[in-house]
Amino acid sequence: MEPIVLVQGGAGEINNRERVKELVAGVKEAAKAGYKVLTEGGSVLDAVEAAVRYMEDNETFNAGKGSVLTLDGEVEMDASIMLGEDLSAGGVTVVKDIQHPISLARLVMERTSHILLAGEGAKRFAVTQGVEVLPEGALVTERTRNALMKYLESQKERGSSHELGTVGAVAMDAKGRLAAATSTGGREGKLQGRCSDTCIIGSGTYADDNIGAVSTTGHGEMIAKFCLAHAIVKSMENGKTANEATNECIQTMSKKLNNTAGAVTLSNKGEVGVGFSSSRMSWCYQRGNKLHFGIDHEEHQIEKL
Repeated sequence: MEPIVLVQGGAGEINNRERVKELVAGVKEAAKAGYKVLTEGGSVLDAVEAAVRYMEDNETFNAGKGSVLTLDGEVEMDASIMLGEDLSAGGVTVVKDIQHPISLARLVMERTSHILLAGEGAKRFAVTQGVEVLPEGALVTERTRNALMKYLESQKERGSSHELGTVGAVAMDAKGRLAAATSTGGREGKLQGRCSDTCIIGSGTYADDNIGAVSTTGHGEMIAKFCLAHAIVKSMENGKTANEATNECIQTMSKKLNNTAGAVTLSNKGEVGVGFSSSRMSWCYQRGNKLHFGIDHEEHQIEKL
């Protein structure tokens, strides 16, 4: 198998041109970061973690430092990670003041007998593992403060579309091993304590070496109801290609639940799936010395490195 790292930077109604440029540039760097780790001896887990950590550090994305705010003006984040070899998985939800929730999710997977830790319990666990806890409010940015103010002023109806969703990555190594990782700041203006699909294995994240790996983004409540990541994997198991399964499941879900989502997928054969029912979703993958990327429907650009 030829190694590959595929990332997505969030699905949504993204209209600002500068924002589009930032997102495309960001997913390209995230894919390269993950691919570099993978081809320099790192595992598929290391690769997806590295790709997502890059986006958690980049304020352009709704994860980590760029996370959107709750109604109370705080950052509460979710993340999950999964290894396809043995279905090991870990997640965190309602996490505050942690720079890299995806790394904390991996620690839950590797150092506890649990699959999901929440809130203060997750923070307490982080401290026991030597993870730095940032000062309160350190992850709040000027951009997210302004975005919350605009959100409150607009008084958007519950269930309306939001600008930018969750980020994630899937990867395959030369031996066909798969992993997936997803991280988010959630929905803008959400209630305190809200959990998203991102922390739920089978909804935001899924990986099985026998079938494929998926990371989803978009309207979390809808994705959780549909168990989108697992639905895509099951569709591949039933004979669909990665791209067919991704797009068909998203369209079925969007039609049934009347909201938008996106996903990136790898099959166990190395097939790539990219799909979204929102107006845009930034994505990129590196295979060999080429980057494949896009953000609009029907757009697929290739850049040789």
